Amino acid sequence: MSTSAEIGIYVIRTLGTMYLMLVLLRFLFQLVRADFYNPISQFIAKATNPLLMPLRKVIPGFFGIDFASLFLALLVQWILIQLLLVIAGLGFLNPLYTVAWAAVGLVSMTLTILFWCLIISIVASWVAPFSQNPALLLVRQLVAPVMAPFQKLIPPMGGIDITPIFAFMVLHIFNGYLVPELARSVGMPGGLLLGL
Repeated sequence: MSTSAEIGIYVIRTLGTMYLMLVLLRFLFQLVRADFYNPISQFIAKATNPLLMPLRKVIPGFFGIDFASLFLALLVQWILIQLLLVIAGLGFLNPLYTVAWAAVGLVSMTLTILFWCLIISIVASWVAPFSQNPALLLVRQLVAPVMAPFQKLIPPMGGIDITPIFAFMVLHIFNGYLVPELARSVGMPGGLLLGL
């Protein structure tokens, strides 16, 4: 592969993944009913509105789930995969395969976002437990539904909450074992999942 193709792949992957993360965060924030008036939520809304608003006219939400955001994330991931494959010299592949690959990539990225939000939440609970930082507030709101089932089953022991250990285990099982198995089942090339 030529140097210019490698640079193109790097630039497209980086910028595309950043935008995809914004779209996924918008979907997740709406799913958990995070504070819409948070400055970070407002930034994400403004960054994603140009592509999302036209889709909302066609794809309605149901039961509090913003399907337009989810569709936009899938579309962005699909375009990213197709662009990377074309630049790598593999051409335009069957859309059915690449849509399945895009769905697997979205699941993986969502689990990765939750994993890092959980780490940030744990560190912040030790370093700045009462911080009102806008980013930390959103992270706590995003992690709360993930932690809730574990906190119902396992009470704090001696004032220490050990439920994040079990949440990490579940996230690792999904992202480390089940997602790669899902990727193999849809014929996804091994290295593709790592970059998306």
